[in-house]
Amino acid sequence: MSDKPSCCGSEASRSSNPDVHGNGNSRHDQELKHTHKAGCGHEHRHDHEHGHKHAHDPGHSHDACGCGDHHDHDHSHSHSHDPGPSHDACGCGSSHEAEDAANATLAAAAAEAAAAGATSSVYRIEGMDCADCARKLEKRVGALAAVQIASVNYGAAKMTVIHDGTAGEAVMQTVKQAGYTAIADNGTLSGTYVEQPFWKRNKKAVPTAVSGAVFLFAWLLDLTKVAPESVITLLYAAAMVIGGFRIARTGIYGLKSGTIGMDLLMTVAAIGAGCIGQWEEGAAVVVLFSLGETLEAYTMDRTRRSICGLMDLSPKEALVRRQGSEMKLPTGQIEVGDILLVKPGEKIAMDGMVVQGTSSVNQAPITGESVPVLKETGSEAFAGTINGEGALEIRVTRRVEDNTLSRIIRMVEDAQAQKAPSQRFIDAFAKYYTPAVLLIALGIAVIPTLAFGQPFEPWFYRALMMLVVSCPCALVISTPVSIVSAIGNAARHGVLIKGGAYLERLGAVEAIAFDKTGTLTAGVPQVTECIPLGGRTVEEVLTIAGGIEARSGHPVGEAIVRKAKREGVPLAAIADFAAVPGRGAKAQVGGSLFFIGSPRWFVQELGISLESLQGELERLESQGNTVMVLGTAKEPWAVFAASDELRPNSRTSLEQLRAAGIRQVVMLTGDNRGTAEATASKLGGIAYRAELLPQDKVTAVRELMNKHGHVAMVGDGVNDAPALATATVGIAMGAAGTDTALETADVALMADDLSKLAYTVRLSRRALRIIKQNIAFSLLVKAVFLALIFFGASTLWLAVLADTGSSLIVIANGMRLLRIKP
Repeated sequence: MSDKPSCCGSEASRSSNPDVHGNGNSRHDQELKHTHKAGCGHEHRHDHEHGHKHAHDPGHSHDACGCGDHHDHDHSHSHSHDPGPSHDACGCGSSHEAEDAANATLAAAAAEAAAAGATSSVYRIEGMDCADCARKLEKRVGALAAVQIASVNYGAAKMTVIHDGTAGEAVMQTVKQAGYTAIADNGTLSGTYVEQPFWKRNKKAVPTAVSGAVFLFAWLLDLTKVAPESVITLLYAAAMVIGGFRIARTGIYGLKSGTIGMDLLMTVAAIGAGCIGQWEEGAAVVVLFSLGETLEAYTMDRTRRSICGLMDLSPKEALVRRQGSEMKLPTGQIEVGDILLVKPGEKIAMDGMVVQGTSSVNQAPITGESVPVLKETGSEAFAGTINGEGALEIRVTRRVEDNTLSRIIRMVEDAQAQKAPSQRFIDAFAKYYTPAVLLIALGIAVIPTLAFGQPFEPWFYRALMMLVVSCPCALVISTPVSIVSAIGNAARHGVLIKGGAYLERLGAVEAIAFDKTGTLTAGVPQVTECIPLGGRTVEEVLTIAGGIEARSGHPVGEAIVRKAKREGVPLAAIADFAAVPGRGAKAQVGGSLFFIGSPRWFVQELGISLESLQGELERLESQGNTVMVLGTAKEPWAVFAASDELRPNSRTSLEQLRAAGIRQVVMLTGDNRGTAEATASKLGGIAYRAELLPQDKVTAVRELMNKHGHVAMVGDGVNDAPALATATVGIAMGAAGTDTALETADVALMADDLSKLAYTVRLSRRALRIIKQNIAFSLLVKAVFLALIFFGASTLWLAVLADTGSSLIVIANGMRLLRIKP
């Protein structure tokens, strides 16, 4: 199948970061639980339930990227892998060590299976409203002979199947027998199908409405006694058949494939009620259960459609110029290099680079920015954004399936599929709960009669009630609905959260470490002073410094290059350029080796004395400047000072974080102590650590984790990769225009807007509270009704109402997360 994303359909989840660093509660320290073969000759490690039947070989370790090769990584940074403190973000008591690796495994399996000639197909599943049923469907499809791996994404209502290329019809039939509809996701699904009324898309809606009407009619006749008992009984039976046929068929099919689901249990309960003459109760069981399933499907459909709406942001066709001819093409036929012709007020259809025109573009759909952004020649434009008052010509840089909007949708759907730590606890609980209650129900049905001579009917009736409450539907759905709602809400406001695990961890964060340059500051420093030494001129030192820094890409270096260009100073030709991480850069200029970088580098490693400049350096640093020295191996040639202005909302954003419950905010920077102190003072006197190399930032993050437990690190997602990987949660800013940040961060703020961070923390904390509320409520309802049933104080229809009602309450509680705004 194609990996183009449709509205609520995408390719399998991708491994977000093959680099592994950190400690026990770092997101990259994983112990994978077991392996299975995907038909490609390699073993794939899993820690979550996939339908498969493959040999297990724990001795084989495989890379996470899924390319089929072994990788020996040589990183420019290094640090030890100490276990560090272990913390439970969700309070569930379960181990979280393997959750990230488990969530990333399907991507590796799919990639290697494809390399070995296997087929990876993606299907959208219509009508799937039960998380427990999703697991059972996964098991059924995985049991097919031609299928190697089956994985159901309940949150996005999609299923990924890796097979030998012949399983298509069998998969569709298996899904149909399970009571759902499978639609092959080829990336070209139109919005027309999605916009159909719910009752047309969901097979449960019409039978539920008809059986409910028949039941109400029979109940009114029974209440008013205007019809014979036989007629009323016949109507109750009709309600049972109309509403229960689909339920019974699904339950019986599940039994054939070796699973006992809620559909089978409800069928047995309804038939059992009829056998003892309780036709009203049996019909009530069917109608209430069917109504509950339909309402659950409707509410989950609404939740999922919050993400589906993202795809509608991009137009289906666009006007392009290709080889001198203008034509209107579907976005799927637009190629890289085509020129988009965007009129004022139109949506931009593809990612690209502006080659002509000037206009303000509303990027809120992608980045969440409230103010339009000026676009001119050389500016990057994103699909799904809205052009303002000017006409633009944009050269396409990515195909539709690879553009930023499509990748966001894929990542959000994949994130919704990942199991949160609390869900791992629920899965373990449900694994033992249902069989235990079924055994108790069997005992209640037969032991009192056989052992104590009690009447059979009342105890059998109690056993039927036990069947009703034996499936933990509300408990199983309590976490996924909250995760789907929170991640969907965040995506609509320009924040990409990569999964439930990261959502829960962020909700437990106590401290946040920030990189300074480009995060707390605007990242566009300006040269404030250029001081030539030894009688040299400004032009002489600026041409050399500019020539070297033109290759470095460092923000301060770019400021020097901009100053040289503004003053018309030509950049010197250089050779043998080399960047020295955390220190500076060096290159040959005119046959001499020049160095430019921090004063500490010159003194401590190059052995060049700067004692005569000490007073000048201290003055510049005390003013909040970043100071760089240009020189040879013998003497300094010049001193450059540059200052980076704070973002307008940095201080306010930090205050909002404290209000959201963050106990400590720390700034980590490689700048000198004077610059760091001046910046920290402007931010309200926050804690800071200065003159840090990349490995020092890792150490600082670990120290914060030892003190506070859960720590988030905020940076650009590239230069701060080691520290972001070590933190409990790595957060990248401005990810919309940075491929690396979008792929590797746990949480990505699509715009350079720190105010979204406090919103994300509030959202994650609220999600964590709601998940705990849902779990506690679900367990309480089960405990109460088990006690009521045991003591004979409940009825069959009341047990069904409690089971269905608790599921609906849990869903409604989780959906409250959709209403949280920045």
